[in-house]
Amino acid sequence: MSIEIKLSRPNRIYFPAEPLRGKIIVKSPSSISHYGIRLILDGSVTRQVRGGSAGAIEAFYGAAKPIRIMNKIVEIKPSGKIGSGTTEIPFSVNLRQQGDDRFYETFHGANISIQYLVTVDVVRGYLYKSLSSTMELIIESDKANLPEPPVPPEMVIFYITQDTQRHPLLPELRSGGFRVTGKVSSQCSLLDPISGELMVEASAVPINSIDLQLLRVESILVGEKIVTESSLIQTTQIADGDVCRGVTIPIYVILPRLLTCPTVLAGSIFNRVQNLHHHYLQVGAGETASKIRSQNSQTLGLAMETIPLELIRTK
Repeated sequence: MSIEIKLSRPNRIYFPAEPLRGKIIVKSPSSISHYGIRLILDGSVTRQVRGGSAGAIEAFYGAAKPIRIMNKIVEIKPSGKIGSGTTEIPFSVNLRQQGDDRFYETFHGANISIQYLVTVDVVRGYLYKSLSSTMELIIESDKANLPEPPVPPEMVIFYITQDTQRHPLLPELRSGGFRVTGKVSSQCSLLDPISGELMVEASAVPINSIDLQLLRVESILVGEKIVTESSLIQTTQIADGDVCRGVTIPIYVILPRLLTCPTVLAGSIFNRVQNLHHHYLQVGAGETASKIRSQNSQTLGLAMETIPLELIRTK
């Protein structure tokens, strides 16, 4: 005997202003009696509990309670019987209640999670275990309230030299010098890739690798206290090996959907849940840089530049 939820959209993406449609599929070798079939819609902003040592947000707000976004129970069928074999029960439920505009986009962060779950329960009384199944649905902002995409996307010019580095460098890097220039998106739609280009104009030592890292910055404000913590969510290699000097190298990075979202303002406990992102361009020089990076110690052979990135939802 089994029960599952099958939503009308395979990607499970829905907007708050539209109904949630699908069907409940029950497979049973014999007919069963029940005391009602109900659908439970639950949405909340919660602090993500991680294993290992506590981060800054987790240590400071260990007792933070979830923010309830949505909690709705809908009866799909009254008491009755379900026949043997496969039974499909269709449903259609409005997500947004009248006068409720507090919907945030689905997001899975290192410290903060915004999640929406749909659960079906077949209640069978005290003598039998109830049948239950849960599925996550993905909520995105209503298209009617979204701005048009920026044309063209906003870009920022950057350059990486020995003089822009705030950490110690290898003597040959510091004395011989290097210069990497380019441009990259500073504002980007969640549906579009991060784009841009870079050029290695000069480098006294061979280059090992050029990587672009996407950092997620989560902040929580309670009263007058702000705690911020960043975490790495994606690393994309832009170039491998000692690239030719003076050649334009394109930047094209796809954003991970569930690990990124626009800036969110949420609730009375988490007054402000801010989700920012940073490009982190990293240039490793020579074999020494490869050894240092693999040992996860100092960054003497790495040159880097951090660039703020604003993510927006557009039509």
